[in-house]
Amino acid sequence: MKKLLVVYYSQTGQLTRIVDSVLKPLADSGQVQLVFEQLRPRTPYPFPWTALEFTDVFPESLQQRGCPLEPLQFDPDAHYDGIILAYQVWYLSPSIPIAAFLQSPEAARVMRNRPVTTIIGCRNMWLQAHEKVKAAIVGHQGRLAGNIVLQDNAPNLLGVISITAWMLTGRKDPFLKIFPKAGISDDDIVNAARFGPILLNALHNDRWDDVQSELIPRGAVRVVPSYILFEQRISKIFAVWAKFIGRQGGAKAPARKPRLRLFIGYLFTAIFLIAPLATMVTFVLQHLKHDKIRSLVTYFEKNSYNAGLCGHCPPASAVHKPPAGSAGSNHTNPRSIRKSAI
Repeated sequence: MKKLLVVYYSQTGQLTRIVDSVLKPLADSGQVQLVFEQLRPRTPYPFPWTALEFTDVFPESLQQRGCPLEPLQFDPDAHYDGIILAYQVWYLSPSIPIAAFLQSPEAARVMRNRPVTTIIGCRNMWLQAHEKVKAAIVGHQGRLAGNIVLQDNAPNLLGVISITAWMLTGRKDPFLKIFPKAGISDDDIVNAARFGPILLNALHNDRWDDVQSELIPRGAVRVVPSYILFEQRISKIFAVWAKFIGRQGGAKAPARKPRLRLFIGYLFTAIFLIAPLATMVTFVLQHLKHDKIRSLVTYFEKNSYNAGLCGHCPPASAVHKPPAGSAGSNHTNPRSIRKSAI
């Protein structure tokens, strides 16, 4: 029987549903042992958020500062035929619990020489976050296998309003009965099961090199050309804001609140005033740089990694290390675990 390690963090439960759907063919086959590791921050992140709570995680998210995790339950020294790493995107970065895991000694040990397939659940921007995740996997000498991305397909500005209402109220229903339902559609989540047979075949044959080329025709990734340049520009601005806020202390420091309020004001201004103009400028630039953009689209689709290609994504060795004791080990009783979503 093949053995697959599944590491994930789901704050709202949406990513848990995605993981379950993708892996349903494997679970139903009776030929794969799925070892689930749901990451558990020692101090759970709230849901729904308040506006200040939501923005307070911004500097640490962008700078990949991991949070303390409850002891991991899987055995990193056990045999696994492959790894699934499923994550959300927070501020152009993997969520803080995922960043903490990627910086842990357990991740370094378990990923070494093993194929790692990533599953992303996000609103619409994932490119910069995935560069950071790929850098960590490669830094641990893991093998990049497949990448599956499910995203919110609502128009950008409408999607921003819907997702903000969901984050602040905890309700996914169409906001004011006008805006689209927040998050990834139920149909997209259910239909993600179509990727499972590809992963099952790779497990059986131990052939992971062709997984992404098989996933692409099935719609596993959709790279929006304009977001390539847009994310690069936003990441530079975000870096300035993260340093500005961080100078007033660490997470939850009261002295950060005035600067967090300024950042909230910037976000709304950027989304509703700057973003439409930036989109037009990006549209022009992508036509002027057509060949370069086309090559980058292919690069992201194929789940390749080139440390020098994405100039704003730090290598694995440059990310911040987690606080001492952030993810302890508990291997006396390794087992498959599944906690309900936070």
